Amino acid sequence: MPEGFNLKENCGLCVAHSLHDIYSFIKSLQHRGREATGIAFIGNKRIDVIKWVGKVEMFDLEDLYKIFNINEYHTFFAHVRYATRGRKDKILEDAHPHTIGGIEERRGGHTIIRDCDLVGVHNGQINPEFFSKIDKTQLKTGCDTEALLHYFKDNGERGILKNIPGSYTLAIASKDRKDVIILRDRFGLKPGILGWKDGKYCMASEDCFFREKGVSYKKDIDPGCVYYFSPEGDYTKEEVITSTPKYCFFEYNYVSSVDSIINGVPVRKVREFLGEELAKEFKIDADLVTFLPRCPEFAARAYSQKTKIPFAHVFYKPRGERAFLGSTPEERKTSIQDNLYLIPETFDTSSKTFLKDKTIILIDDSTIRGNNSKRAIEVLKNAGVKKIYLLNYTPKIGLIGEDGIKRGCLYGVDMPPEDNFVVRDSVQERNREDSEISEQIGAEVHFLSVNGMFNAFEKAGLPRDHFCSFCIGGEKII
Repeated sequence: MPEGFNLKENCGLCVAHSLHDIYSFIKSLQHRGREATGIAFIGNKRIDVIKWVGKVEMFDLEDLYKIFNINEYHTFFAHVRYATRGRKDKILEDAHPHTIGGIEERRGGHTIIRDCDLVGVHNGQINPEFFSKIDKTQLKTGCDTEALLHYFKDNGERGILKNIPGSYTLAIASKDRKDVIILRDRFGLKPGILGWKDGKYCMASEDCFFREKGVSYKKDIDPGCVYYFSPEGDYTKEEVITSTPKYCFFEYNYVSSVDSIINGVPVRKVREFLGEELAKEFKIDADLVTFLPRCPEFAARAYSQKTKIPFAHVFYKPRGERAFLGSTPEERKTSIQDNLYLIPETFDTSSKTFLKDKTIILIDDSTIRGNNSKRAIEVLKNAGVKKIYLLNYTPKIGLIGEDGIKRGCLYGVDMPPEDNFVVRDSVQERNREDSEISEQIGAEVHFLSVNGMFNAFEKAGLPRDHFCSFCIGGEKII
């Protein structure tokens, strides 16, 4: 029996009506998780599952067609997993879809589960207190998604929305139910998008791939509602509980693709406004503005445009992976060390002509543990840069609040309150001064104010009271 529900996630999920589409969709959501991939095959009175360790491309689409008789299934859902806590040595066991029932066969780095009774995929995190009445002897993992399936079995989809406040975007299929069920928590903490392709509706965590995959964006999944996706490709919706929006601002600042539209607002536009707010708060004399790849590019360009300081690409990353999504500190460190370099034109090893003696403004989305920033600053200093200003368009995450409570994320992003935040001295249990943070990082560090960040969101059309702000000093929402 698991000791508790201690797995936090910020993952990607999608629902479609063909294997080709579901494979293509989930591959486009790879930026939300790379530890494990899983697909559920849903037919009439038949549900089968496959999941494997690693990225989507680790399992070839052609072989999926060989393993499963596609004519038996009408709907598919898929998941990429980014586990932020929990059993790092049990990645395949904890991977989604989670199941109740079925015959499981483990085959090296993948597993096949045939004839399941219930399956589910989930993006978010549930407080363990909401599972107090579940028979924990029935659980195989410590994952809150598996617990949600058991809760669904006893209380149904309306019971989840009424009694569990969040955070989740969740898809469930039951052998005894015709439709696939999709839920989004009452706060809308985790995103969910409704699309339409080839005469059938589909769903995904983001719409970033919709345009390139021939999918028409329809709308965001409404918080507090249950959606029933029929085998024929249509859907019906029922509002179960009144929504009180408390979106996650980190979806805009970092997690989501810059090409996505979340809650009706383009991520790109929000990041541009964040750059403009940085320009208002920090007027610095510098030679050029650049960014730490890849999220902050449009914020850096907006900062450059407002300040008239020239913009330049300085870094490149050979791989598109995000170090933040690494399973362990060691994996994150390796990803950073092996995946950040200077563009050759910016740096001549003999003369250091371009960057030597320059003052540079380096824009980043956030500084959580400081690993990325330290590496970038080290690389710049080795190139002969005279002075570096690190500007973050996300306020300080992980402070000890005025109420004495340690901040961090409680709702599914890899920033738990007990983490090793660079803004906090964990030994002395106090917040660091800006000068101390700068000393830790190796450059002069500044953070956008909370008011500045929410000014940017309001410019984009999202009221500040529609956001959770616990990780930056606000109140708990659950």
